[in-house]
Amino acid sequence: MEEIPDAPGQDETAGPPPLLIEAVGYAENRHWEVAPGAWLIDGDGPARCSCGDPRCALPGAHPMDADWARRASAGPGAVRRWWTERPRASILLPTGRSFDVLDVPETAGCLALARMERMDLQLGPVAVLPSSPGRLGRRLHFLVLPGVAAKLPEMLRKLGWPPGRLDLVARGEGDWTVAPPSRVGSTGYAQWARSPSESNRWLPDAAELISPLAYACGREAPAQQLQAAQPAGV
Repeated sequence: MEEIPDAPGQDETAGPPPLLIEAVGYAENRHWEVAPGAWLIDGDGPARCSCGDPRCALPGAHPMDADWARRASAGPGAVRRWWTERPRASILLPTGRSFDVLDVPETAGCLALARMERMDLQLGPVAVLPSSPGRLGRRLHFLVLPGVAAKLPEMLRKLGWPPGRLDLVARGEGDWTVAPPSRVGSTGYAQWARSPSESNRWLPDAAELISPLAYACGREAPAQQLQAAQPAGV
Protein backbone atom coordinates (compact mmCIF):
# COMPACT_ATOMS: atom_id res chain seq x y z
CA MET A 1 0.00 0.00 0.00
CA GLU A 2 1.34 3.44 -0.88
CA GLU A 3 2.26 5.69 2.04
CA ILE A 4 -0.27 8.49 2.59
CA PRO A 5 1.55 11.77 3.37
CA ASP A 6 -0.06 14.67 5.22
CA ALA A 7 0.08 17.26 2.44
CA PRO A 8 2.18 17.57 -0.75
CA GLY A 9 4.03 20.75 -1.54
CA GLN A 10 2.82 22.80 -4.47
CA ASP A 11 4.81 25.42 -6.39
CA GLU A 12 2.34 27.49 -8.37
CA THR A 13 5.02 29.78 -9.86
CA ALA A 14 6.95 27.28 -11.99
CA GLY A 15 5.47 26.30 -15.35
CA PRO A 16 1.78 25.63 -16.01
CA PRO A 17 -0.42 25.49 -12.90
CA PRO A 18 -0.30 21.97 -11.41
CA LEU A 19 -4.09 21.82 -11.26
CA LEU A 20 -4.33 22.55 -15.00
CA ILE A 21 -1.82 19.79 -15.78
CA GLU A 22 -3.65 17.23 -13.65
CA ALA A 23 -7.15 18.21 -14.82
CA VAL A 24 -6.13 17.89 -18.47
CA GLY A 25 -4.42 14.58 -17.65
CA TYR A 26 -7.60 13.14 -16.16
CA ALA A 27 -9.49 14.10 -19.32
CA GLU A 28 -6.83 12.95 -21.80
CA ASN A 29 -5.47 9.84 -20.11
CA ARG A 30 -8.50 8.48 -18.24
CA HIS A 31 -11.31 10.05 -20.29
CA TRP A 32 -12.88 11.24 -17.04
CA GLU A 33 -15.22 14.20 -17.15
CA VAL A 34 -14.03 17.04 -14.95
CA ALA A 35 -15.46 20.35 -13.77
CA PRO A 36 -13.88 23.31 -11.95
CA GLY A 37 -14.91 23.82 -8.34
CA ALA A 38 -14.39 26.35 -5.60
CA TRP A 39 -10.92 27.16 -4.26
CA LEU A 40 -9.33 28.49 -1.08
CA ILE A 41 -8.30 32.10 -0.58
CA ASP A 42 -5.56 32.89 1.93
CA GLY A 43 -5.59 35.99 4.09
CA ASP A 44 -5.73 36.96 7.72
CA GLY A 45 -6.90 33.95 9.70
CA PRO A 46 -7.97 30.62 8.21
CA ALA A 47 -8.24 30.23 4.45
CA ARG A 48 -11.74 30.99 3.20
CA CYS A 49 -13.72 29.48 0.36
CA SER A 50 -14.03 31.38 -2.90
CA CYS A 51 -17.82 30.97 -2.71
CA GLY A 52 -17.87 33.78 -0.13
CA ASP A 53 -19.87 31.88 2.49
CA PRO A 54 -18.02 32.26 5.83
CA ARG A 55 -19.76 29.10 7.08
CA CYS A 56 -19.05 27.01 3.97
CA ALA A 57 -19.21 23.32 4.96
CA LEU A 58 -16.92 22.16 2.12
CA PRO A 59 -14.39 24.96 1.52
CA GLY A 60 -12.66 24.42 -1.80
CA ALA A 61 -14.50 21.16 -2.35
CA HIS A 62 -17.81 21.97 -4.03
CA PRO A 63 -19.15 23.17 -7.40
CA MET A 64 -19.30 26.87 -8.17
CA ASP A 65 -22.18 26.69 -10.65
CA ALA A 66 -25.63 25.10 -10.42
CA ASP A 67 -25.18 23.47 -13.83
CA TRP A 68 -21.72 22.12 -13.11
CA ALA A 69 -22.72 18.51 -13.83
CA ARG A 70 -24.12 19.37 -17.26
CA ARG A 71 -21.02 21.39 -18.16
CA ALA A 72 -18.50 18.78 -16.99
CA SER A 73 -16.34 17.67 -19.89
CA ALA A 74 -13.64 15.20 -20.87
CA GLY A 75 -12.56 17.50 -23.70
CA PRO A 76 -8.95 18.59 -23.07
CA GLY A 77 -9.53 21.93 -24.81
CA ALA A 78 -12.42 22.91 -22.57
CA VAL A 79 -10.60 21.68 -19.46
CA ARG A 80 -7.46 23.60 -20.37
CA ARG A 81 -9.51 26.79 -20.88
CA TRP A 82 -11.27 26.46 -17.52
CA TRP A 83 -8.05 26.11 -15.52
CA THR A 84 -6.35 28.83 -17.52
CA GLU A 85 -9.17 31.14 -16.41
CA ARG A 86 -9.32 29.72 -12.84
CA PRO A 87 -5.88 28.21 -12.10
CA ARG A 88 -6.67 27.55 -8.42
CA ALA A 89 -10.07 25.90 -8.97
CA SER A 90 -10.41 22.48 -7.38
CA ILE A 91 -10.85 19.52 -9.72
CA LEU A 92 -14.27 17.91 -9.42
CA LEU A 93 -14.92 14.47 -10.92
CA PRO A 94 -18.65 13.71 -11.35
CA THR A 95 -19.62 10.33 -9.93
CA GLY A 96 -22.21 8.06 -11.50
CA ARG A 97 -20.62 8.32 -14.96
CA SER A 98 -17.20 6.71 -15.44
CA PHE A 99 -17.22 5.51 -11.85
CA ASP A 100 -18.95 5.59 -8.46
CA VAL A 101 -17.11 6.16 -5.19
CA LEU A 102 -17.19 4.19 -1.94
CA ASP A 103 -16.45 6.77 0.76
CA VAL A 104 -15.15 5.61 4.17
CA PRO A 105 -13.16 7.05 7.12
CA GLU A 106 -9.40 6.97 6.65
CA THR A 107 -8.63 4.48 9.43
CA ALA A 108 -11.20 1.98 8.19
CA GLY A 109 -10.17 2.60 4.59
CA CYS A 110 -6.50 1.90 5.28
CA LEU A 111 -7.41 -1.27 7.18
CA ALA A 112 -9.60 -2.44 4.30
CA LEU A 113 -7.00 -1.47 1.70
CA ALA A 114 -4.31 -3.55 3.40
CA ARG A 115 -6.69 -6.51 3.62
CA MET A 116 -7.70 -6.18 -0.05
CA GLU A 117 -4.06 -6.18 -1.11
CA ARG A 118 -3.41 -9.35 0.92
CA MET A 119 -6.43 -10.91 -0.80
CA ASP A 120 -4.99 -9.81 -4.17
CA LEU A 121 -8.26 -8.11 -5.11
CA GLN A 122 -8.43 -5.95 -8.20
CA LEU A 123 -8.39 -2.32 -7.06
CA GLY A 124 -8.95 0.96 -8.82
CA PRO A 125 -7.58 4.36 -7.84
CA VAL A 126 -8.11 5.38 -4.21
CA ALA A 127 -8.14 9.05 -3.18
CA VAL A 128 -7.58 10.61 0.25
CA LEU A 129 -9.71 13.66 1.13
CA PRO A 130 -8.73 15.99 4.00
CA SER A 131 -11.12 16.89 6.77
CA SER A 132 -13.26 20.02 6.54
CA PRO A 133 -16.08 21.65 8.55
CA GLY A 134 -18.59 19.41 6.77
CA ARG A 135 -16.35 16.31 6.69
CA LEU A 136 -14.74 15.50 10.04
CA GLY A 137 -11.63 13.39 9.65
CA ARG A 138 -9.87 12.33 6.49
CA ARG A 139 -11.74 10.03 4.08
CA LEU A 140 -10.72 7.41 1.54
CA HIS A 141 -12.59 7.30 -1.77
CA PHE A 142 -12.45 3.95 -3.60
CA LEU A 143 -13.29 4.27 -7.30
CA VAL A 144 -15.51 1.44 -8.56
CA LEU A 145 -17.71 0.69 -11.55
CA PRO A 146 -20.81 2.93 -11.64
CA GLY A 147 -24.16 1.72 -10.36
CA VAL A 148 -23.39 0.88 -6.73
CA ALA A 149 -25.07 3.92 -5.14
CA ALA A 150 -28.58 2.49 -5.56
CA LYS A 151 -27.51 -1.02 -4.52
CA LEU A 152 -25.43 -0.28 -1.43
CA PRO A 153 -28.20 -0.48 1.22
CA GLU A 154 -29.24 -3.94 0.03
CA MET A 155 -25.62 -5.10 -0.28
CA LEU A 156 -24.95 -4.09 3.33
CA ARG A 157 -28.21 -5.63 4.51
CA LYS A 158 -27.14 -8.98 3.05
CA LEU A 159 -23.95 -8.72 5.10
CA GLY A 160 -26.03 -8.17 8.23
CA TRP A 161 -25.72 -4.38 8.55
CA PRO A 162 -28.94 -2.32 8.73
CA PRO A 163 -28.92 0.95 6.72
CA GLY A 164 -27.07 3.81 8.36
CA ARG A 165 -25.15 1.70 10.88
CA LEU A 166 -21.81 1.96 9.09
CA ASP A 167 -19.93 5.07 8.02
CA LEU A 168 -19.82 3.76 4.45
CA VAL A 169 -21.29 5.99 1.74
CA ALA A 170 -21.72 5.43 -2.00
CA ARG A 171 -21.45 8.49 -4.22
CA GLY A 172 -23.17 8.14 -7.57
CA GLU A 173 -25.19 10.19 -10.04
CA GLY A 174 -25.44 13.87 -9.14
CA ASP A 175 -22.51 13.73 -6.68
CA TRP A 176 -18.76 14.23 -7.06
CA THR A 177 -15.36 13.56 -5.63
CA VAL A 178 -12.48 16.04 -5.43
CA ALA A 179 -9.40 14.95 -7.35
CA PRO A 180 -5.76 15.50 -6.38
CA PRO A 181 -3.93 17.81 -6.10
CA SER A 182 -6.85 20.10 -5.17
CA ARG A 183 -6.41 22.08 -1.96
CA VAL A 184 -9.48 21.60 0.20
CA GLY A 185 -10.64 22.23 3.75
CA SER A 186 -8.09 23.73 6.09
CA THR A 187 -5.78 20.76 6.51
CA GLY A 188 -4.19 20.03 3.15
CA TYR A 189 -4.65 18.59 -0.30
CA ALA A 190 -6.56 15.77 -1.91
CA GLN A 191 -4.04 13.00 -2.65
CA TRP A 192 -3.89 9.53 -4.13
CA ALA A 193 -3.41 6.53 -1.86
CA ARG A 194 -3.39 4.48 -5.08
CA SER A 195 -2.72 6.64 -8.14
CA PRO A 196 -4.46 6.11 -11.49
CA SER A 197 -2.25 3.90 -13.67
CA GLU A 198 -2.40 1.41 -16.50
CA SER A 199 -2.66 -1.41 -13.98
CA ASN A 200 -5.91 -0.04 -12.50
CA ARG A 201 -7.51 1.38 -15.63
CA TRP A 202 -10.21 -1.31 -15.35
CA LEU A 203 -12.22 -0.54 -12.25
CA PRO A 204 -13.46 -3.21 -9.84
CA ASP A 205 -17.07 -4.15 -9.25
CA ALA A 206 -18.14 -2.74 -5.89
CA ALA A 207 -19.45 -6.16 -4.86
CA GLU A 208 -15.83 -7.34 -4.57
CA LEU A 209 -14.90 -4.56 -2.12
CA ILE A 210 -18.01 -4.21 0.02
CA SER A 211 -17.24 -7.07 2.43
CA PRO A 212 -13.73 -5.90 3.47
CA LEU A 213 -14.91 -2.28 3.62
CA ALA A 214 -17.93 -3.15 5.77
CA TYR A 215 -15.76 -5.30 8.04
CA ALA A 216 -13.24 -2.47 8.51
CA CYS A 217 -15.95 0.15 9.08
CA GLY A 218 -17.61 -2.16 11.60
CA ARG A 219 -14.36 -2.51 13.54
CA GLU A 220 -14.01 1.27 13.69
CA ALA A 221 -17.65 1.98 14.56
CA PRO A 222 -18.42 3.24 18.09
CA ALA A 223 -19.01 0.42 20.58
CA GLN A 224 -22.63 1.35 21.24
CA GLN A 225 -23.32 1.34 17.49
CA LEU A 226 -21.86 -2.13 17.15
CA GLN A 227 -23.98 -3.45 20.00
CA ALA A 228 -27.11 -2.11 18.30
CA ALA A 229 -26.31 -3.63 14.91
CA GLN A 230 -23.87 -6.49 15.18
CA PRO A 231 -24.21 -8.87 12.21
CA ALA A 232 -25.08 -12.50 12.86
CA GLY A 233 -22.02 -14.64 13.33
CA VAL A 234 -19.68 -11.77 14.29
